[in-house]
Amino acid sequence: MPDTTCHMSMSLDGFVAGPDQSREDPLGKRGQELHGWHIGDPRANEADKIANEWLMRPRGAYVMGRNMFGPVRGDWDEEWSGWWGPEPPYHAPVFVLTHHCHDPIQMDGGTTFHFVTEGFDAACSAACETAGETGVDIAGGASTVRQALIAGVIDAFPTLDGASFVSARQENLETIHQHNVVAERHGLLSELRAEIESGTLLERHTGIDEWLARSAAARAS
Repeated sequence: MPDTTCHMSMSLDGFVAGPDQSREDPLGKRGQELHGWHIGDPRANEADKIANEWLMRPRGAYVMGRNMFGPVRGDWDEEWSGWWGPEPPYHAPVFVLTHHCHDPIQMDGGTTFHFVTEGFDAACSAACETAGETGVDIAGGASTVRQALIAGVIDAFPTLDGASFVSARQENLETIHQHNVVAERHGLLSELRAEIESGTLLERHTGIDEWLARSAAARAS
């Protein structure tokens, strides 16, 4: 049985995309702010790059919901082949959940979109059979991930240890008076846990350069 993975950026209040998805806003209004660390945010650092390469490693097949595939609702009354242009980044079969039948769409680079009307279990079963030992990824969106969690198909991963580097950012936008507030904390997970448990701030956190140097030294030893 291949392992089934899922990764998803989520806001502190539990959202993975913005409202009002459209062609102009594929992730909803301001939704891209959640995912910028792996799709071109200039603030992305080396730790983001390492995480991105691991999370986006090739998989044997993918499962996604129709809203992630595109903004078309109801019957397929217009041509649509995804947000990603002629060569999507998957390079493998993608099984799209939908209530409306559609012929498979073959794209450049090895991606073929298959449309499944029999529900999540059928899509996941087809993806696992296709993927073989290379594994399946539940690509999203939120509803599809919830169905995967309910079905119990996402394999568990170990909890991050205290030596993991964490970058947290909270942005509160006040629309009337424009008194916007941004807070950021960076450091080892053990350091941030200690602050939460004690209710006091540490004088110093491990920086990203220091953490990367330690990680490189550990890999070399």
